[in-house]
Amino acid sequence: MRLLLKGGTVIDTFPEVVVRRDTDVLIEDGRIAAVGAGLTADAEVIDAGERIVLPGFVDTHRHLWQTALRGITLDAGLGVYFERVLGGYGSRFRAADVAAGNLVGALECLDAGITTVQDYSHVQRSPEQADAALDALEHSGIRAVFGYGPSPLGGGAVDAGEMRRIMARRSERLELAVAAIGPAYAPFETVREDWELADSLGVPVVVHVSSTAQAPDPITRLRDAGLARPNTLYVHGNNLPDSELKVIAETGAAVSVTPTVESRMEMGSPLSGRLREAGIPFSLGIDVVTTAGGDMFRAMHEVLSLGYQAFTAAEVLQLATYGGARALGLPDVGSLAVGNKADVVLLRSTDVNLVGGLHDPVATVVTAAHPGNVDTVLVGGAVVKRDGRLVSPLLPAALADLAESTAYLTGAA
Repeated sequence: MRLLLKGGTVIDTFPEVVVRRDTDVLIEDGRIAAVGAGLTADAEVIDAGERIVLPGFVDTHRHLWQTALRGITLDAGLGVYFERVLGGYGSRFRAADVAAGNLVGALECLDAGITTVQDYSHVQRSPEQADAALDALEHSGIRAVFGYGPSPLGGGAVDAGEMRRIMARRSERLELAVAAIGPAYAPFETVREDWELADSLGVPVVVHVSSTAQAPDPITRLRDAGLARPNTLYVHGNNLPDSELKVIAETGAAVSVTPTVESRMEMGSPLSGRLREAGIPFSLGIDVVTTAGGDMFRAMHEVLSLGYQAFTAAEVLQLATYGGARALGLPDVGSLAVGNKADVVLLRSTDVNLVGGLHDPVATVVTAAHPGNVDTVLVGGAVVKRDGRLVSPLLPAALADLAESTAYLTGAA
């Protein structure tokens, strides 16, 4: 199958952010085949003449299962979130609730131009819940890295048998990761089990991290035990000392920052500037819609708010695209390079909040765009949103299922 995106204002993000005006993008068999002016091909043509064309956003940390609880801990700190969401509501989740949250959460991502999501699924208490989450991701059309793990309230290692079972679910759009509780919050024997499981399966580890009374130097403990390695994604880490950031840099791992949630839950000062100074690859995540909006535009605004000398608009856009792909170890998404998977977003440049900004489309996207501007979204060359509407036939039933799930969870809690 061939698609030709014709005559757009194309923004690419690697090796640097560049703008190419009146440019075409040719897609063949789900990958970028050519980018340039005046391309011709026997292909379905999508008119991009009044569109900004850019790579799909990559959300490197989200708990999709919580979609039914949107906004429920907006005015609560981290402790209340743990007690209310992971404990109270979380203990009531059925497989059907996980399915509804994951499907609508993934469709929400696609609607906002997020084409890849790292789904940290720490609600897993049964094979049925894992299968429900994975089925929803597959049916949604999104690209995902599914992190399988237990609730931190229960503790314990990742279920090795279950992790091995779901390895069969890997596909062109779906990768897996061990979602460990990690050295900041679990006994080190548990940590070793999880890291060795990930190594045996050849999958990455995704893990929340901070400096705690139990482990003031969690990254150093990993290094000293011979467990620190590149294919690890640390999440948050706002209060880590510089010495711990140095170890992350030395071991080649990456970090996901979730600016809104980290600020709202008072996890500590923003980490982005310190990560850049330490030379650590990092990226942006949404985390939980119980506290934050579910789109990458808001996360980019949070980074911009650090000040005009902190990050440029181009750097912020790169964090939300190529930076996310790099953090997740996905070499062929996050930019419009020839040969990459065709995960592409088209924004309407004529919308009232974007018009007048094409003299600097990068700044316009990062400062002014929102999900309502997203006209078309492609994942692996497949159109999942067209003319401003999701094309999934599952959407009406998915919304009804999520409404039922919300009523059940909040009414019974």
